[in-house]
Amino acid sequence: MTPAPSTSPSERAATSPQLLRRINVESVLDFAFGHEVFDASEVIAATGLTRSTALGVCAELTTRGWLVEVEDARAAGTYSKGRPARRYRLRVDAALVAALDAGEHHVVALVTDLSGAVRGRAEGRFGAQTAGRRLAVIRKTLDAAIADADGGLPIVTVVGIPAPVDASGASPDGDGFWRLMNPQLAKRLDGYGRIVVENDANLAVLAEQSRLGGEAESFAVLLSGERFGAGIMVDGHLLRGRHGGAGELRLLNLVDAVGSADGLGQLAREWGREAARSGKVKPKSPLAATAPEQLTAEDVLSAASENDPVATRIVERLGERLAQIAEILVSLLDVERVVVAGAIAAAAGPIIASAQRNLAENFYPPLPIVAASELGGDVVVLGAVQRALDEVRTDPLSLQIAL
Repeated sequence: MTPAPSTSPSERAATSPQLLRRINVESVLDFAFGHEVFDASEVIAATGLTRSTALGVCAELTTRGWLVEVEDARAAGTYSKGRPARRYRLRVDAALVAALDAGEHHVVALVTDLSGAVRGRAEGRFGAQTAGRRLAVIRKTLDAAIADADGGLPIVTVVGIPAPVDASGASPDGDGFWRLMNPQLAKRLDGYGRIVVENDANLAVLAEQSRLGGEAESFAVLLSGERFGAGIMVDGHLLRGRHGGAGELRLLNLVDAVGSADGLGQLAREWGREAARSGKVKPKSPLAATAPEQLTAEDVLSAASENDPVATRIVERLGERLAQIAEILVSLLDVERVVVAGAIAAAAGPIIASAQRNLAENFYPPLPIVAASELGGDVVVLGAVQRALDEVRTDPLSLQIAL
């Protein structure tokens, strides 16, 4: 499900008898989400509503539990003449939302209030997976995060998964992995408010969009741990496709210079182990301190930072691969930035530097900026928080909050 296009409060406000009062109420509530404390005059300036309508809507939202009236301007020491204006703020504790990153191997759950402040967190691992076990672990982890928040059930729950997702929350049937990652979560994960299932890379894009602000309108986010997946924003719009498959990078299997959608983390680990098994790792190498089958991507990247020749060559190969993928995205979509995201991002600096050199040496302008996400391994779950709050802001009056 794609968030509604962003509009200003004045574009959404209803000022004619033909339009429902509901639109005015939602317009004022949308304004409240973006302001800590406000009065009717500020609402009027933002929405174009009349004073009587603005005051009436603020009173209604206060009665419904969305707003709370705070000390007036005179009591706050900011007003001295005439009748003091009533001042309001969003009641951020009126409800909770939940966000999950249900990846291939583990799940992270956050519960936040309506400001996005984290109230609860929990993590779990899937182990050997079946659809039933996956659903059970997701529920157990979500329940633990809710208990940690100590504030009741969420009104919206957003689940990010490594699979394409259509507008109904379903994944295509043509891939057994996709069916395992999404065992009909939209239908079976009941009891946690409105359920939204979304592709993990799309959620990462929302998180990065929030972080970057106006710096980039056309960019791609590459989740690049076990396998590559891209979330794509073009001209400020998230690309999805009919089946939610925009950004799926199975096409890399058809690109001779790349060969697969295996991610940077998986390849760093596998190439490091392969080098160790074949005797290419010298006894004094940092890689020699760990048994071949225990080597991780972090071990390889750490060894590269110490100028280990085997690890350095692996980094160069990964940089070439990343450059080729970035160029594919630029050629197809004209994005200006490619953000490497996920747990690998923190250690991917040498790979990114190699990719930038490779782009400059082998491809024509315009060349993208390749950068690491600053959101670390939580990029997907933070995007899920953003998506959950967007869901509340888009259709608030259909949701039940605590009075």
